[in-house]
Amino acid sequence: MTGADVTATGGPAVRAGTPLTGPPRAVLAVAVATVAVLLAVSPWYGYHRDELYFRMLGERPRLGYFDTPPLTPMIARLSTTIFGDTVVALRIVPALCTGVLVVLVALLARELGGGRTAQILAAAGTATSVLPLLAGHALLTLTPDLVLWSAVTLCLLRVLLRGDGRYWLWAGALCGIAAYNRDLIVVLLGGVGLGVLVAGPREVLRDGRLWAGVLLALAVASPNLIYQATHDWPQFQMAEALRIDEGADNRAAFVPLQIVLLGPAQAVLCVAGWLRLWRNRRVRSLAVAYPVACALILYAGGRPDYTGAFLLYLFAAGCVTAAGWRWRKTLVAALAIDAVVAVVVALPVVPAASLAGTPVAAINEVARESVGMRDVAAQTARVVDGLPAGERAGAVLLAGNYGEAGALRRWAGEFGLPAVYSGHNELWWWGPPPEGTRVVVAVGYPPAGLRTVFARCTPAGRLSGMPGEEQGVPITVCRDPVRPWRELWPSARHYS
Repeated sequence: MTGADVTATGGPAVRAGTPLTGPPRAVLAVAVATVAVLLAVSPWYGYHRDELYFRMLGERPRLGYFDTPPLTPMIARLSTTIFGDTVVALRIVPALCTGVLVVLVALLARELGGGRTAQILAAAGTATSVLPLLAGHALLTLTPDLVLWSAVTLCLLRVLLRGDGRYWLWAGALCGIAAYNRDLIVVLLGGVGLGVLVAGPREVLRDGRLWAGVLLALAVASPNLIYQATHDWPQFQMAEALRIDEGADNRAAFVPLQIVLLGPAQAVLCVAGWLRLWRNRRVRSLAVAYPVACALILYAGGRPDYTGAFLLYLFAAGCVTAAGWRWRKTLVAALAIDAVVAVVVALPVVPAASLAGTPVAAINEVARESVGMRDVAAQTARVVDGLPAGERAGAVLLAGNYGEAGALRRWAGEFGLPAVYSGHNELWWWGPPPEGTRVVVAVGYPPAGLRTVFARCTPAGRLSGMPGEEQGVPITVCRDPVRPWRELWPSARHYS
């Protein structure tokens, strides 16, 4: 297929029922190479704090958790069960997801009229962009999101361009699955839906298979939706907490990070892609969807990476346009420079001991929060070991956030740590320490606040040697809570 296959008036590029061919071998080679590189670097640095949390949540399978739907914790559970309880095991699925994503973006380019050159350009540019590499290096909610959202976009394109309503059913099934990871899939659907209403083609709304797809999505997602409804819609509560806690910073970083997430050269192609979509009436709704999504995310104070799947389909469209540019060699050189920068920024190539204070640590939260998490457990263990034997036997750990709790849980066996409790996010719902617990080693709680609920609190040091947010947090030994734990626990609850 060439760029000429899409008509100037926006007619379908391919008729429904046209056989689909696979992507070029070069695209598959890029995907395989990407997976291989991600697996090779997967043990460098260490667990990201979110991975430790998902590992912990996966120990207690649920239809939902207060701060996250169940898909990513279930991936963590399956990964550790099948491949072993290691950081490499947790990162096998992310690496494979990114390989699939590379192929999907190439298929998006093909669906928009791109030939072999455009598809290879789309695959290579995706494989060497910051956001896909981040999602492929660590198990984050972003990881399955990019794959699922891109697959939904491919289905939408096949409806809009091919007129093939069968893909409404595929889109519905994928949206239902995506709801188990993050409910943000409604941003993509809402943006494209508004785009269809505003810019057409409205005739696709009269296809009965669209509404069958909607019902299928609701049926697949219904257990998660029932969980949300019966737990007072915790995702909305978490969204509000994040808006208050991080909204201002997210808005300030939103525009520059739209460029950083893929890379400057890729950003240029995203602009070209947006223009290509806008000029084609059949897919103009996808051009409308991106600014709509940006407006919604900015209003809600959401993270800039929530637009990742939008940027990828804009990039794919831009690759179709760029394949016909005379100065492709200059573009390829710019993409190669972006690739080098992306590898340094997104992958753990800077030595861990030198990471603190570097631009990579400032830019890449995944990198800085993946160094030193084992030290959280090791340094806490030294405090526990220093307790008198009688106190040590009945002591518990109290973690200020889920990252600390996940680290203490992960290495509890190695360091002989007691049970860990936390009031942060989902962990608050797991309950307080047993009544009668007199000695607590608290990690990450301000000592002044602890002194209001314990008869005696003694500073025991601060965490050190890590570039992330755990650096410098206090460790405090507290004794004799002033009230029963069941009365103290409601005030321990906090979300972020």
